[in-house]
Amino acid sequence: MVKIMNNIKITDMRVLPGDSAYLLDDGETSVLVDTGYGFTGFGVAENIKNYLGERPLDYILLTHTHYDHALGSASVTQVYPDTKIVCGSHSLGVFSNEIAHQIMENLDKDCALKHGVSEEDYKFYGKLLRTDISVDDGDIVEAGKMRFRAIHMPGHTRCSFGFYEECSKLFIASETMGIFDGVDNINPVFLVGVEVGFESMDKIKDLDIETLLFPHIGVLDSEQTRYFMENMVRCNREAVDLIIRGIKDGKDDETIIEDYKKVYYRGEIAINYPVAAINLNTSIMIQLIKKEYSL
Repeated sequence: MVKIMNNIKITDMRVLPGDSAYLLDDGETSVLVDTGYGFTGFGVAENIKNYLGERPLDYILLTHTHYDHALGSASVTQVYPDTKIVCGSHSLGVFSNEIAHQIMENLDKDCALKHGVSEEDYKFYGKLLRTDISVDDGDIVEAGKMRFRAIHMPGHTRCSFGFYEECSKLFIASETMGIFDGVDNINPVFLVGVEVGFESMDKIKDLDIETLLFPHIGVLDSEQTRYFMENMVRCNREAVDLIIRGIKDGKDDETIIEDYKKVYYRGEIAINYPVAAINLNTSIMIQLIKKEYSL
């Protein structure tokens, strides 16, 4: 997938569905948005090398610290050691945390094995994770002609960020906004807070956004972008309400999860998100909603 907009070329660098890695290039400066799984990191780096040739990879923007978005950076930086990794300031604690490393390794290894990587071939490079430029809400990242405003968007994680490139009216989406099936379905992934997630959405509702880039799915066209921005809050609220109704009706968590998947697990979501991830995320959301709304 290649998209050209306002002299910025956006190219898919993913190795497999479920990965998350897109390269932004204005001809002079290159910026990788997320880096995918740990076990696909060197494959992502190879894809970048095939595209850039002898040019450097200048920046990596990480939307948050989950293993399927950030762990590949530990491999990519072995190929491109001079690249500058940009991530929210909260990432500093996550990337140095041994418990976080163990969780990342377990999740990444499980996914690797499901994709045919043997125990003997699997390597974990999480101790090489780093942040070179830490950002807080409103900070500006200058990347050649590209200028990204960092927008803190907690809800999916505490460290979730979106990045707005005003000249091209491009918004690099945070998963706090939800995940899109490409047609009309927006699936929430609140893992640390529901209402704070809606507050995060309020931060971007008035931005002049013509194009959305989702690290797992890619670039939305103008019609998809318009639909998403106009319906983001409504769709997320409807999904939360579905879970609330299930809880109030006395359904167990497994039944609520199955009811939820009948509505939301389809289209691009089913292609790019493993069912195990949807089961886990929905389970976490159920517990979060019970606690946050005292149900």
